[in-house]
Amino acid sequence: MARDPILALARSALGFRRLRPGQREAVKALLAGRDVLAVMPTGSGKSAIYQLAALQIPGPTLVVSPLVALQRDQAEAIARRHLAGAGQANAAVPAGERRQAIEEFSQGDLEFLFLAPEQLANPDTQEHVLAARPSLLVVDEAHCISTWGHDFRPEYARLGELREALGRPQALALTATAAPPVRREIVQGLGLRDPAVVVRGFDRPNIHLAVKWFSDAEAKDAALVERVGAGEGRPGIVYAATRRRTEELAGRLGGAGVAAVAYHAGLRAADRRAAQEAFMADGGTVIVATTAFGMGIDKPDVRFVFHADAPESLDAYHQELGRAGRDGQPAEAVLFYRPEDLGLRRFFAGGAHLELDQLERVARALEGQDGPVEGDRLGELREATGLSRARLETARNLLERAGTPEAAAALAEDHRRIEQSRVEMLRGYAEDDACRRELLLTYFGEPFEPPCGACDNCEAGLAADPGPDPEDLPFPVDAPVRHRAWGPGRVLRYDGDRMVVLFDRAGYRTLSVATVLERRLLRAR
Repeated sequence: MARDPILALARSALGFRRLRPGQREAVKALLAGRDVLAVMPTGSGKSAIYQLAALQIPGPTLVVSPLVALQRDQAEAIARRHLAGAGQANAAVPAGERRQAIEEFSQGDLEFLFLAPEQLANPDTQEHVLAARPSLLVVDEAHCISTWGHDFRPEYARLGELREALGRPQALALTATAAPPVRREIVQGLGLRDPAVVVRGFDRPNIHLAVKWFSDAEAKDAALVERVGAGEGRPGIVYAATRRRTEELAGRLGGAGVAAVAYHAGLRAADRRAAQEAFMADGGTVIVATTAFGMGIDKPDVRFVFHADAPESLDAYHQELGRAGRDGQPAEAVLFYRPEDLGLRRFFAGGAHLELDQLERVARALEGQDGPVEGDRLGELREATGLSRARLETARNLLERAGTPEAAAALAEDHRRIEQSRVEMLRGYAEDDACRRELLLTYFGEPFEPPCGACDNCEAGLAADPGPDPEDLPFPVDAPVRHRAWGPGRVLRYDGDRMVVLFDRAGYRTLSVATVLERRLLRAR
Protein backbone atom coordinates (compact mmCIF):
# COMPACT_ATOMS: atom_id res chain seq x y z
CA MET A 1 0.00 0.00 0.00
CA ALA A 2 1.32 3.45 -0.92
CA ARG A 3 2.39 5.56 2.02
CA ASP A 4 -0.05 8.34 2.94
CA PRO A 5 2.14 11.44 3.51
CA ILE A 6 -0.63 13.40 5.24
CA LEU A 7 -1.33 10.59 7.70
CA ALA A 8 2.41 10.14 8.25
CA LEU A 9 2.73 13.84 9.09
CA ALA A 10 -0.29 13.68 11.41
CA ARG A 11 1.26 10.75 13.26
CA SER A 12 4.71 12.29 13.63
CA ALA A 13 3.63 15.88 14.37
CA LEU A 14 0.35 15.46 16.22
CA GLY A 15 0.52 11.91 17.51
CA PHE A 16 -2.62 10.87 15.61
CA ARG A 17 -3.32 7.19 14.98
CA ARG A 18 -5.73 7.99 12.19
CA LEU A 19 -7.28 10.94 10.40
CA ARG A 20 -10.87 11.94 11.00
CA PRO A 21 -13.41 12.34 8.18
CA GLY A 22 -12.65 15.43 6.12
CA GLN A 23 -9.18 16.15 7.49
CA ARG A 24 -7.25 14.49 4.67
CA GLU A 25 -9.39 16.09 1.93
CA ALA A 26 -9.00 19.57 3.41
CA VAL A 27 -5.24 19.32 3.99
CA LYS A 28 -4.71 17.83 0.52
CA ALA A 29 -6.61 20.71 -1.10
CA LEU A 30 -4.58 23.30 0.83
CA LEU A 31 -1.31 21.65 -0.13
CA ALA A 32 -2.48 21.74 -3.77
CA GLY A 33 -2.82 25.53 -3.47
CA ARG A 34 -6.61 25.75 -3.17
CA ASP A 35 -8.75 27.76 -0.77
CA VAL A 36 -10.83 25.56 1.52
CA LEU A 37 -14.13 25.85 3.37
CA ALA A 38 -14.37 23.07 5.96
CA VAL A 39 -17.78 22.55 7.55
CA MET A 40 -17.29 20.03 10.34
CA PRO A 41 -18.79 19.65 13.84
CA THR A 42 -17.02 20.92 16.92
CA GLY A 43 -14.61 18.33 18.21
CA SER A 44 -13.97 16.84 14.75
CA GLY A 45 -10.38 18.11 14.51
CA LYS A 46 -10.67 21.26 12.39
CA SER A 47 -7.61 22.85 14.05
CA ALA A 48 -5.45 19.91 12.90
CA ILE A 49 -6.20 20.90 9.29
CA TYR A 50 -4.39 24.22 9.43
CA GLN A 51 -1.66 22.90 11.73
CA LEU A 52 -0.76 20.14 9.27
CA ALA A 53 -1.02 22.41 6.24
CA ALA A 54 1.04 25.18 7.86
CA LEU A 55 3.92 22.78 8.50
CA GLN A 56 4.15 22.19 4.73
CA ILE A 57 3.28 25.62 3.30
CA PRO A 58 6.20 28.09 3.45
CA GLY A 59 5.45 31.29 5.34
CA PRO A 60 3.59 32.21 8.54
CA THR A 61 -0.04 31.45 9.38
CA LEU A 62 -2.57 33.97 10.72
CA VAL A 63 -5.48 32.44 12.65
CA VAL A 64 -8.47 34.72 13.30
CA SER A 65 -10.76 33.40 16.03
CA PRO A 66 -13.33 35.06 18.33
CA LEU A 67 -12.84 32.42 21.05
CA VAL A 68 -10.16 33.55 23.48
CA ALA A 69 -10.17 30.29 25.45
CA LEU A 70 -9.79 28.28 22.25
CA GLN A 71 -6.92 30.50 21.07
CA ARG A 72 -5.11 29.82 24.34
CA ASP A 73 -5.74 26.08 24.18
CA GLN A 74 -4.51 25.80 20.61
CA ALA A 75 -1.42 27.96 21.15
CA GLU A 76 -0.52 25.89 24.21
CA ALA A 77 -1.07 22.63 22.30
CA ILE A 78 1.24 23.81 19.51
CA ALA A 79 3.91 24.71 22.05
CA ARG A 80 3.47 21.43 23.92
CA ARG A 81 3.99 19.46 20.71
CA HIS A 82 6.97 21.64 19.71
CA LEU A 83 5.40 22.18 16.29
CA ALA A 84 6.42 25.80 15.82
CA GLY A 85 6.29 29.20 17.51
CA ALA A 86 2.80 30.44 18.36
CA GLY A 87 1.56 33.68 19.91
CA GLN A 88 -1.77 35.25 20.86
CA ALA A 89 -3.17 38.74 20.40
CA ASN A 90 -6.45 39.18 22.25
CA ALA A 91 -7.84 41.17 25.17
CA ALA A 92 -7.07 38.38 27.65
CA VAL A 93 -3.32 38.70 26.99
CA PRO A 94 -1.39 41.51 28.76
CA ALA A 95 -0.70 44.41 26.41
CA GLY A 96 3.07 43.87 26.51
CA GLU A 97 2.80 40.18 25.60
CA ARG A 98 0.29 40.99 22.90
CA ARG A 99 2.59 43.60 21.36
CA GLN A 100 5.57 41.24 21.57
CA ALA A 101 3.68 38.42 19.83
CA ILE A 102 2.59 40.72 17.00
CA GLU A 103 6.13 42.06 16.52
CA GLU A 104 7.67 38.57 16.54
CA PHE A 105 5.09 37.46 13.96
CA SER A 106 5.94 40.40 11.69
CA GLN A 107 9.65 39.58 12.01
CA GLY A 108 9.15 35.95 11.02
CA ASP A 109 9.91 34.49 14.46
CA LEU A 110 6.46 32.89 14.88
CA GLU A 111 4.73 30.44 12.56
CA PHE A 112 1.29 31.00 14.12
CA LEU A 113 -0.41 34.14 15.39
CA PHE A 114 -3.85 33.75 16.95
CA LEU A 115 -5.68 37.02 16.57
CA ALA A 116 -9.06 38.15 17.89
CA PRO A 117 -11.00 39.88 15.08
CA GLU A 118 -11.47 43.12 17.02
CA GLN A 119 -7.67 43.50 17.20
CA LEU A 120 -7.66 44.17 13.46
CA ALA A 121 -9.21 47.58 14.14
CA ASN A 122 -5.86 48.62 15.66
CA PRO A 123 -3.74 50.31 12.93
CA ASP A 124 -0.48 49.17 14.58
CA THR A 125 -1.67 45.56 14.59
CA GLN A 126 -2.71 45.83 10.95
CA GLU A 127 0.69 47.24 10.03
CA HIS A 128 2.57 44.36 11.68
CA VAL A 129 0.25 41.71 10.23
CA LEU A 130 0.73 43.16 6.74
CA ALA A 131 4.50 43.18 7.26
CA ALA A 132 4.43 39.46 8.11
CA ARG A 133 2.88 38.61 4.71
CA PRO A 134 1.23 35.40 5.96
CA SER A 135 0.92 32.63 3.41
CA LEU A 136 -2.17 31.10 5.02
CA LEU A 137 -5.15 32.94 6.51
CA VAL A 138 -7.33 30.80 8.78
CA VAL A 139 -10.78 32.10 9.73
CA ASP A 140 -12.30 30.11 12.58
CA GLU A 141 -16.06 30.31 13.29
CA ALA A 142 -16.36 31.54 9.72
CA HIS A 143 -20.17 31.64 9.86
CA CYS A 144 -19.73 34.88 11.85
CA ILE A 145 -19.08 36.59 8.50
CA SER A 146 -22.66 35.98 7.39
CA THR A 147 -24.81 39.08 7.89
CA TRP A 148 -27.84 36.92 8.45
CA GLY A 149 -26.15 34.03 10.23
CA HIS A 150 -27.08 33.32 13.84
CA ASP A 151 -23.78 34.73 15.18
CA PHE A 152 -22.86 37.62 12.86
CA ARG A 153 -19.94 39.73 14.10
CA PRO A 154 -19.24 43.09 12.43
CA GLU A 155 -15.45 42.61 12.72
CA TYR A 156 -15.71 39.59 10.43
CA ALA A 157 -17.13 41.73 7.64
CA ARG A 158 -13.67 43.32 7.27
CA LEU A 159 -11.78 40.05 6.77
CA GLY A 160 -12.26 40.08 3.01
CA GLU A 161 -10.57 43.50 2.90
CA LEU A 162 -7.77 42.21 5.13
CA ARG A 163 -7.15 39.29 2.80
CA GLU A 164 -6.92 41.65 -0.17
CA ALA A 165 -4.44 43.85 1.71
CA LEU A 166 -2.35 40.78 2.55
CA GLY A 167 -2.02 39.96 -1.14
CA ARG A 168 -4.73 37.26 -1.22
CA PRO A 169 -2.94 34.45 0.64
CA GLN A 170 -4.52 31.02 0.67
CA ALA A 171 -7.52 30.94 2.96
CA LEU A 172 -9.04 28.23 5.15
CA ALA A 173 -12.51 28.95 6.52
CA LEU A 174 -13.66 26.74 9.40
CA THR A 175 -17.14 26.40 10.88
CA ALA A 176 -19.17 23.85 12.74
CA THR A 177 -22.48 25.04 11.33
CA ALA A 178 -23.15 26.40 7.89
CA ALA A 179 -26.18 25.56 5.81
CA PRO A 180 -25.73 26.18 2.05
CA PRO A 181 -26.80 29.87 2.09
CA VAL A 182 -24.27 30.67 4.83
CA ARG A 183 -21.56 28.78 2.93
CA ARG A 184 -22.16 30.97 -0.12
CA GLU A 185 -21.82 34.12 1.98
CA ILE A 186 -18.58 32.86 3.55
CA VAL A 187 -17.15 32.19 0.09
CA GLN A 188 -18.22 35.62 -1.17
CA GLY A 189 -17.18 37.52 1.96
CA LEU A 190 -13.68 36.05 2.06
CA GLY A 191 -13.25 36.04 -1.71
CA LEU A 192 -12.46 32.33 -1.79
CA ARG A 193 -11.33 31.22 -5.25
CA ASP A 194 -12.94 27.99 -6.47
CA PRO A 195 -12.72 26.61 -2.93
CA ALA A 196 -12.74 22.96 -1.98
CA VAL A 197 -15.86 22.70 0.20
CA VAL A 198 -15.44 19.84 2.67
CA VAL A 199 -18.66 18.96 4.54
CA ARG A 200 -18.28 15.99 6.86
CA GLY A 201 -19.52 14.47 10.06
CA PHE A 202 -22.91 16.11 10.56
CA ASP A 203 -24.50 12.77 11.40
CA ARG A 204 -24.07 11.95 15.08
CA PRO A 205 -25.73 8.51 15.28
CA ASN A 206 -25.08 8.15 19.02
CA ILE A 207 -27.41 11.10 19.74
CA HIS A 208 -31.10 10.16 19.98
CA LEU A 209 -33.35 12.91 18.57
CA ALA A 210 -36.85 13.67 19.86
CA VAL A 211 -39.45 16.41 20.13
CA LYS A 212 -41.95 16.66 23.00
CA TRP A 213 -45.13 18.60 22.19
CA PHE A 214 -47.01 20.80 24.67
CA SER A 215 -49.94 23.18 24.51
CA ASP A 216 -49.29 24.68 27.94
CA ALA A 217 -46.09 26.52 28.91
CA GLU A 218 -46.21 25.41 32.55
CA ALA A 219 -46.71 21.78 31.58
CA LYS A 220 -43.73 22.04 29.25
CA ASP A 221 -41.43 23.36 31.99
CA ALA A 222 -42.68 20.79 34.50
CA ALA A 223 -41.98 17.98 32.04
CA LEU A 224 -38.49 19.29 31.39
CA VAL A 225 -37.68 19.49 35.10
CA GLU A 226 -39.00 15.95 35.58
CA ARG A 227 -37.00 14.64 32.62
CA VAL A 228 -33.76 16.22 33.87
CA GLY A 229 -34.41 14.97 37.41
CA ALA A 230 -34.89 11.42 36.16
CA GLY A 231 -31.36 11.50 34.73
CA GLU A 232 -29.83 10.49 38.06
CA GLY A 233 -27.00 12.98 38.07
CA ARG A 234 -26.08 12.95 34.38
CA PRO A 235 -24.23 16.07 33.17
CA GLY A 236 -26.22 17.97 30.58
CA ILE A 237 -27.14 21.30 29.03
CA VAL A 238 -30.54 22.98 29.02
CA TYR A 239 -30.84 25.85 26.55
CA ALA A 240 -33.35 28.64 27.17
CA ALA A 241 -34.27 31.68 25.08
CA THR A 242 -33.69 34.45 27.63
CA ARG A 243 -31.49 35.26 30.59
CA ARG A 244 -34.49 35.33 32.90
CA ARG A 245 -35.55 31.87 31.74
CA THR A 246 -32.13 30.39 32.54
CA GLU A 247 -32.31 31.61 36.12
CA GLU A 248 -35.92 30.52 36.56
CA LEU A 249 -35.29 27.02 35.22
CA ALA A 250 -32.03 26.62 37.17
CA GLY A 251 -33.98 27.53 40.32
CA ARG A 252 -36.72 25.01 39.57
CA LEU A 253 -34.19 22.29 38.87
CA GLY A 254 -32.38 23.10 42.11
CA GLY A 255 -35.68 22.83 43.95
CA ALA A 256 -36.15 19.38 42.44
CA GLY A 257 -32.80 18.22 43.79
CA VAL A 258 -30.76 18.71 40.61
CA ALA A 259 -27.30 20.31 40.79
CA ALA A 260 -28.00 23.15 38.33
CA VAL A 261 -26.32 26.47 37.52
CA ALA A 262 -27.42 29.33 35.28
CA TYR A 263 -25.19 30.85 32.59
CA HIS A 264 -25.81 33.93 30.45
CA ALA A 265 -23.99 37.02 29.23
CA GLY A 266 -25.60 39.23 31.89
CA LEU A 267 -23.81 37.50 34.76
CA ARG A 268 -20.59 38.87 36.21
CA ALA A 269 -17.50 37.33 34.63
CA ALA A 270 -16.61 35.60 37.91
CA ASP A 271 -20.09 34.05 38.13
CA ARG A 272 -19.94 32.84 34.52
CA ARG A 273 -16.52 31.33 35.16
CA ALA A 274 -17.74 29.59 38.33
CA ALA A 275 -20.77 28.16 36.48
CA GLN A 276 -18.60 26.88 33.65
CA GLU A 277 -16.07 25.33 36.05
CA ALA A 278 -18.84 23.57 37.98
CA PHE A 279 -20.19 22.14 34.74
CA MET A 280 -16.80 21.10 33.38
CA ALA A 281 -15.77 19.34 36.60
CA ASP A 282 -16.48 15.64 37.02
CA GLY A 283 -20.00 15.05 38.28
CA GLY A 284 -23.58 15.59 37.26
CA THR A 285 -23.95 19.37 37.15
CA VAL A 286 -26.56 20.64 34.70
CA ILE A 287 -25.98 24.05 33.15
CA VAL A 288 -29.01 26.10 32.09
CA ALA A 289 -27.81 28.57 29.50
CA THR A 290 -28.58 30.94 26.69
CA THR A 291 -26.70 30.49 23.43
CA ALA A 292 -23.90 32.58 25.01
CA PHE A 293 -22.66 29.24 26.36
CA GLY A 294 -21.03 26.54 24.30
CA MET A 295 -18.60 27.93 21.71
CA GLY A 296 -15.18 26.51 22.43
CA ILE A 297 -16.47 24.23 25.22
CA ASP A 298 -15.46 20.59 24.81
CA LYS A 299 -16.85 18.37 27.56
CA PRO A 300 -16.98 14.83 26.15
CA ASP A 301 -19.45 13.25 28.61
CA VAL A 302 -22.50 15.53 28.17
CA ARG A 303 -25.35 13.04 28.19
CA PHE A 304 -28.17 15.31 27.06
CA VAL A 305 -28.96 18.66 25.46
CA PHE A 306 -32.53 19.79 26.11
CA HIS A 307 -34.06 22.90 24.56
CA ALA A 308 -36.64 24.50 26.81
CA ASP A 309 -37.47 26.96 24.00
CA ALA A 310 -37.29 26.86 20.23
CA PRO A 311 -33.74 27.59 18.98
CA GLU A 312 -32.93 30.34 16.50
CA SER A 313 -32.74 27.98 13.53
CA LEU A 314 -31.77 24.44 12.60
CA ASP A 315 -28.23 25.78 12.10
CA ALA A 316 -28.09 26.80 15.76
CA TYR A 317 -29.94 23.68 16.89
CA HIS A 318 -27.48 21.31 15.23
CA GLN A 319 -24.51 23.12 16.72
CA GLU A 320 -26.04 23.15 20.19
CA LEU A 321 -27.21 19.53 20.29
CA GLY A 322 -23.81 18.50 18.92
CA ARG A 323 -22.31 19.29 22.33
CA ALA A 324 -23.79 16.02 23.60
CA GLY A 325 -22.08 12.66 23.40
CA ARG A 326 -18.70 13.69 22.08
CA ASP A 327 -17.25 10.61 23.78
CA GLY A 328 -19.22 8.48 21.32
CA GLN A 329 -21.47 7.09 24.04
CA PRO A 330 -25.29 7.32 23.88
CA ALA A 331 -26.74 10.77 24.42
CA GLU A 332 -30.04 12.50 23.69
CA ALA A 333 -31.29 15.77 22.27
CA VAL A 334 -34.88 16.76 23.04
CA LEU A 335 -36.74 19.86 21.89
CA PHE A 336 -39.56 20.77 24.31
CA TYR A 337 -41.93 22.43 21.87
CA ARG A 338 -44.99 24.64 21.79
CA PRO A 339 -46.02 25.97 18.35
CA GLU A 340 -46.52 29.37 19.99
CA ASP A 341 -42.80 29.47 20.82
CA LEU A 342 -42.03 30.15 17.16
CA GLY A 343 -43.82 33.50 17.32
CA LEU A 344 -40.74 35.25 18.71
CA ARG A 345 -38.51 33.63 16.08
CA ARG A 346 -40.87 34.76 13.30
CA PHE A 347 -40.88 38.28 14.73
CA PHE A 348 -37.09 38.55 14.67
CA ALA A 349 -36.88 36.93 11.22
CA GLY A 350 -39.37 39.38 9.74
CA GLY A 351 -38.61 42.61 11.54
CA ALA A 352 -34.86 43.07 11.67
CA HIS A 353 -34.11 43.73 7.99
CA LEU A 354 -32.88 47.06 6.64
CA GLU A 355 -35.18 49.31 4.62
CA LEU A 356 -34.15 51.28 1.54
CA ASP A 357 -34.26 54.66 3.32
CA GLN A 358 -31.96 53.31 6.07
CA LEU A 359 -29.50 52.02 3.50
CA GLU A 360 -29.58 55.36 1.66
CA ARG A 361 -28.82 57.20 4.92
CA VAL A 362 -25.90 54.86 5.62
CA ALA A 363 -24.57 55.24 2.07
CA ARG A 364 -24.59 59.05 2.42
CA ALA A 365 -23.04 58.93 5.89
CA LEU A 366 -20.26 56.58 4.79
CA GLU A 367 -19.15 58.61 1.77
CA GLY A 368 -15.38 58.85 2.00
CA GLN A 369 -15.22 56.53 5.01
CA ASP A 370 -12.59 53.81 4.87
CA GLY A 371 -11.71 51.16 7.47
CA PRO A 372 -13.68 50.12 10.55
CA VAL A 373 -16.16 52.49 12.16
CA GLU A 374 -14.78 53.33 15.61
CA GLY A 375 -14.64 55.98 18.34
CA ASP A 376 -16.19 59.41 17.79
CA ARG A 377 -16.93 58.58 14.15
CA LEU A 378 -19.07 55.66 15.29
CA GLY A 379 -21.15 57.94 17.49
CA GLU A 380 -21.58 60.43 14.67
CA LEU A 381 -22.72 57.73 12.27
CA ARG A 382 -25.14 56.23 14.78
CA GLU A 383 -26.66 59.67 15.35
CA ALA A 384 -26.87 60.36 11.62
CA THR A 385 -28.46 57.02 10.73
CA GLY A 386 -30.30 56.02 13.90
CA LEU A 387 -28.75 52.53 13.70
CA SER A 388 -26.71 50.46 16.13
CA ARG A 389 -23.09 49.61 15.39
CA ALA A 390 -24.01 46.05 14.37
CA ARG A 391 -26.70 47.28 11.96
CA LEU A 392 -24.32 49.91 10.59
CA GLU A 393 -21.79 47.22 9.80
CA THR A 394 -24.51 45.02 8.30
CA ALA A 395 -25.67 47.90 6.11
CA ARG A 396 -22.10 48.66 5.07
CA ASN A 397 -21.49 45.03 4.22
CA LEU A 398 -24.65 44.90 2.11
CA LEU A 399 -23.73 48.12 0.31
CA GLU A 400 -20.23 46.88 -0.47
CA ARG A 401 -21.56 43.60 -1.83
CA ALA A 402 -24.45 45.08 -3.80
CA GLY A 403 -23.04 48.43 -4.95
CA THR A 404 -26.13 50.66 -4.58
CA PRO A 405 -28.75 51.19 -1.84
CA GLU A 406 -31.43 49.78 -4.16
CA ALA A 407 -29.48 46.60 -4.85
CA ALA A 408 -28.55 46.34 -1.16
CA ALA A 409 -32.24 46.62 -0.20
CA ALA A 410 -33.05 43.78 -2.60
CA LEU A 411 -30.28 41.70 -1.03
CA ALA A 412 -31.60 42.50 2.46
CA GLU A 413 -35.06 41.39 1.33
CA ASP A 414 -33.56 38.11 0.11
CA HIS A 415 -32.01 37.67 3.55
CA ARG A 416 -35.36 38.35 5.21
CA ARG A 417 -37.10 35.72 3.07
CA ILE A 418 -34.38 33.19 3.81
CA GLU A 419 -34.58 33.93 7.55
CA GLN A 420 -38.33 33.38 7.51
CA SER A 421 -37.91 30.17 5.53
CA ARG A 422 -35.42 28.92 8.13
CA VAL A 423 -38.04 29.39 10.83
CA GLU A 424 -40.39 27.27 8.72
CA MET A 425 -37.71 24.58 8.43
CA LEU A 426 -37.44 24.60 12.23
CA ARG A 427 -41.22 24.22 12.46
CA GLY A 428 -41.03 21.35 9.98
CA TYR A 429 -38.39 19.60 12.09
CA ALA A 430 -40.62 19.88 15.15
CA GLU A 431 -43.95 19.01 13.53
CA ASP A 432 -43.14 16.62 10.67
CA ASP A 433 -43.53 12.87 11.16
CA ALA A 434 -40.49 12.11 8.97
CA CYS A 435 -37.15 10.83 10.26
CA ARG A 436 -35.72 13.68 12.30
CA ARG A 437 -32.16 12.81 11.35
CA GLU A 438 -33.07 13.04 7.67
CA LEU A 439 -34.79 16.39 8.24
CA LEU A 440 -31.73 17.74 10.01
CA LEU A 441 -29.04 16.41 7.69
CA THR A 442 -30.73 17.27 4.40
CA TYR A 443 -31.14 20.83 5.67
CA PHE A 444 -27.35 21.03 5.53
CA GLY A 445 -27.24 19.42 2.11
CA GLU A 446 -25.98 16.06 3.43
CA PRO A 447 -28.07 13.20 1.95
CA PHE A 448 -29.44 10.60 4.35
CA GLU A 449 -31.55 7.50 3.76
CA PRO A 450 -34.13 6.96 6.53
CA PRO A 451 -35.09 5.40 8.83
CA CYS A 452 -32.32 6.19 11.31
CA GLY A 453 -33.72 4.04 14.13
CA ALA A 454 -32.56 6.62 16.67
CA CYS A 455 -35.30 9.24 16.72
CA ASP A 456 -38.79 9.27 18.15
CA ASN A 457 -40.49 9.25 14.73
CA CYS A 458 -38.54 6.25 13.47
CA GLU A 459 -39.16 4.35 16.71
CA ALA A 460 -42.89 5.05 16.38
CA GLY A 461 -42.92 3.73 12.82
CA LEU A 462 -43.90 7.11 11.41
CA ALA A 463 -40.85 7.35 9.15
CA ALA A 464 -41.07 3.84 7.73
CA ASP A 465 -42.45 4.98 4.35
CA PRO A 466 -39.61 4.45 1.83
CA GLY A 467 -40.90 7.36 -0.22
CA PRO A 468 -41.57 7.62 -3.93
CA ASP A 469 -39.80 5.56 -6.53
CA PRO A 470 -36.82 7.55 -7.85
CA GLU A 471 -38.16 7.05 -11.39
CA ASP A 472 -41.33 8.94 -10.41
CA LEU A 473 -39.48 12.00 -9.11
CA PRO A 474 -39.46 15.14 -11.25
CA PHE A 475 -35.79 15.78 -10.36
CA PRO A 476 -33.17 13.77 -8.48
CA VAL A 477 -32.01 14.84 -5.02
CA ASP A 478 -29.29 17.54 -5.22
CA ALA A 479 -30.35 18.49 -8.74
CA PRO A 480 -29.97 22.18 -9.66
CA VAL A 481 -33.32 23.66 -10.68
CA ARG A 482 -34.86 27.03 -11.50
CA HIS A 483 -38.22 28.59 -10.57
CA ARG A 484 -39.53 31.39 -12.75
CA ALA A 485 -40.10 33.69 -9.73
CA TRP A 486 -37.68 32.38 -7.09
CA GLY A 487 -34.73 31.82 -9.39
CA PRO A 488 -32.06 29.10 -9.02
CA GLY A 489 -32.27 26.43 -6.34
CA ARG A 490 -31.30 22.90 -5.44
CA VAL A 491 -33.48 19.90 -4.50
CA LEU A 492 -32.77 18.84 -0.91
CA ARG A 493 -35.17 15.96 -0.28
CA TYR A 494 -38.56 14.36 -0.93
CA ASP A 495 -41.08 13.71 1.84
CA GLY A 496 -43.99 11.66 0.51
CA ASP A 497 -45.84 13.85 -1.96
CA ARG A 498 -43.77 16.94 -1.12
CA MET A 499 -40.31 18.15 -2.06
CA VAL A 500 -38.01 20.62 -0.33
CA VAL A 501 -35.97 22.99 -2.49
CA LEU A 502 -33.39 25.53 -1.30
CA PHE A 503 -33.53 28.65 -3.50
CA ASP A 504 -30.65 31.11 -3.56
CA ARG A 505 -32.94 34.12 -3.07
CA ALA A 506 -36.16 32.75 -1.61
CA GLY A 507 -34.71 30.28 0.90
CA TYR A 508 -36.22 26.91 1.77
CA ARG A 509 -39.52 26.05 0.12
CA THR A 510 -41.71 22.95 0.48
CA LEU A 511 -43.62 22.21 -2.73
CA SER A 512 -46.25 19.71 -3.78
CA VAL A 513 -44.72 17.26 -6.25
CA ALA A 514 -48.03 17.01 -8.11
CA THR A 515 -48.23 20.80 -8.45
CA VAL A 516 -44.63 21.01 -9.62
CA LEU A 517 -45.39 18.46 -12.34
CA GLU A 518 -48.80 19.84 -13.29
CA ARG A 519 -47.76 23.49 -13.51
CA ARG A 520 -44.16 22.87 -14.56
CA LEU A 521 -42.97 25.11 -11.75
CA LEU A 522 -39.36 23.97 -11.95
CA ARG A 523 -36.96 23.27 -14.76
CA ALA A 524 -33.49 21.77 -14.76
CA ARG A 525 -30.54 24.16 -14.98
